[in-house]
Amino acid sequence: MDYTILIVIVLALVISSVRQINQYEKGVRFTLGKFTSMMEPGWRLVWPIFQSYQKVDIRVKAVDVPDQNAITRDNVTVKVNAVIYYKVSDADKAIIEVEDFRYAISQYAQTTMRNIVGEVTLDELLSSRDKIADRIREIVDKETDAWGLKVQNVELKDVSLPAEMERTIGKQAEAEREKRAVIINSEGELAASTNIAKAAQMLSSTPGALHLRTLQSVNDMSSDQSNTVVYMLPIEALHALEGFAKRK
Repeated sequence: MDYTILIVIVLALVISSVRQINQYEKGVRFTLGKFTSMMEPGWRLVWPIFQSYQKVDIRVKAVDVPDQNAITRDNVTVKVNAVIYYKVSDADKAIIEVEDFRYAISQYAQTTMRNIVGEVTLDELLSSRDKIADRIREIVDKETDAWGLKVQNVELKDVSLPAEMERTIGKQAEAEREKRAVIINSEGELAASTNIAKAAQMLSSTPGALHLRTLQSVNDMSSDQSNTVVYMLPIEALHALEGFAKRK
């Protein structure tokens, strides 16, 4: 009878000591308050009173960095938010080295984002968001490596500007489009004038070419009977008539 009670007590103790670690988790075991071992996925024993443990999710997590007011290097106030993707690489460090690694990485990312934005101009912030995000990732990843965390990616979600700055940028973009339109138009006119000059030079240097061009123009205008045409003889034709009159 005594053995039966003892066996029941032992079985109850063992059953109450069984802890399940899922495939996407790791367990950190402490014995008498001291870190002793890591617990891999599966059923593991944690003896009551003497031992305790904490489970750590090692899947990739996304941390939303809320809107941060920052001032760029050219003194423009902007509001920036981002998202950080990270995972726990060393579960024991994530538990032992920092009190709350989720809160800690979020706070450090906010501070880093404000500092990096302050190092660039507004144009650089708008045109090189990927480079700035990668710079934030490098700094945060380096700092949180001691916490057992691995930052995989940082994405700048939105950059909000003051209303007056948005209007200024809109006017600047419109002026830039008008500038390109004027340049393209002037280049077209230059090309057309160059071609016209070449055509005029060719007509003047080729005997009879101007007469043929004149006859072609007359033929084009006479195709529509509703047109009234005032025809001006070219100077070459007048010279020809003058020479003919002298011979007579």
